[in-house]
Amino acid sequence: MISKRSNPDTLAQLIVRQLDDDLKARLKRRAARHGLSMEEAARRILRQALEDEGTPRAGLGSRIAARFARTGLDAPVPELRGQRVSPPDLPR
Repeated sequence: MISKRSNPDTLAQLIVRQLDDDLKARLKRRAARHGLSMEEAARRILRQALEDEGTPRAGLGSRIAARFARTGLDAPVPELRGQRVSPPDLPR
């Protein structure tokens, strides 16, 4: 349920019903690890999930290349979409 008052200084509320006990416990542990209330942890999770929405995500090869770009990796990392990946032939 979402409620929002007409006053622009008030914030909307969201009530989540039928939340699994396990999910609630995991949220509680996550909040505690970060020194947050469960409510603030849920707000941050929702905010992050929706900020990422609509942003096209780079393919795995592009993400790997970006991660190692500062280490001198300059060889292209091909995207393997729809191709079977076989294990490397390692020396015995």
